[in-house]
Amino acid sequence: MNIGDKAPEILGQDEQGRDIRLSDYRGRKLILYFYPKDNTSGCTAEACSLRDRHEQLQAAGYEVVGVSKDSAASHQKFKEKHELPFPLIADVNHTLLEAMGAWGEKSMYGKKTMGTIRTTFVINEEGIIEQILAGKQVKTKEHAEQILNLK
Repeated sequence: MNIGDKAPEILGQDEQGRDIRLSDYRGRKLILYFYPKDNTSGCTAEACSLRDRHEQLQAAGYEVVGVSKDSAASHQKFKEKHELPFPLIADVNHTLLEAMGAWGEKSMYGKKTMGTIRTTFVINEEGIIEQILAGKQVKTKEHAEQILNLK
């Protein structure tokens, strides 16, 4: 997916088994962020940044949805432990990850593996991708501030 593309309508199911669709957010901007794994240091920092500034993000017209390949049960525990006020999509088959280009080859300790590439898509009120932050561009501890400062 690239800037200017329309995001997919069907996003997936959240930690409660509810279908999440792009049209659920029509008229609001959507922060669709992809992260590697629940309860890891970077992913927790990113989620907590978005949690701590959630009211400011909403006041600026944004809604937040997180996505990882973790199970719904893992997402439920992660949400409860960190009091996350937004849905987390359990994309266990990488369907959305692959469709959005957030799944690919990574290098860890010199070993190549396939996995989630930390990526955030800012989607406008009509469902069009306006901004993309990927990989090292995402500052996990200041992620909400990054989004609020985008032009």
